[in-house]
Amino acid sequence: MLNISYCSLIIVASLQISGAFSFGSSNSRRAFVETLTTASIVFAAQPVLAADDLKIGGSVKFAGEEIMSPKEHGTSSVPVQENLRYGVSRKQADKICNFNRHFAESAGSFRETSFEDTVRKANGPVTFYDSNSGKPLFVAPIGRSVDEFIEESMYHGWPSFRDQEVVWDNVRVLKSSGETVSVDGTHLGRKYPCDRDS
Repeated sequence: MLNISYCSLIIVASLQISGAFSFGSSNSRRAFVETLTTASIVFAAQPVLAADDLKIGGSVKFAGEEIMSPKEHGTSSVPVQENLRYGVSRKQADKICNFNRHFAESAGSFRETSFEDTVRKANGPVTFYDSNSGKPLFVAPIGRSVDEFIEESMYHGWPSFRDQEVVWDNVRVLKSSGETVSVDGTHLGRKYPCDRDS
């Protein structure tokens, strides 16, 4: 059975798939992931909704390209918040989330933040918020252990989220490209099939 995952970087990145690419070989996919990076996940300082009030998981919600049309601050109406979580660079997050739809930091750079330590100490799922709006985007891990979440994230090079961990009220996938974005225009990453899912 093939599940769908979101492989999004903590600091602000994920994976861009371009051209033909085979998911049959984990070695070729790993090499591809290490050379191509994009997108962004986000870690807001000020969440706007408690995790207890969220509807998590469900069906993928799609959107058209218009959701990423130019706004007051790139593809978003506002810049990223001050003091992002996990020691994330605000300048880099703002550039990637609001003024870029194709590139980000290197695979594995999330390991240079406090992400893993924070997730391991949480004693339950962690809510990940939009760095611009503060809206919740992902809650993980759900349906898997913390070790599985971290192992899969390390395998892909970025924190990887599955459909059951997405807050679909606040996240959309562009029909034309698979680009994953917030409803407010924050670039989050790409949706792609992950052969490592169980």
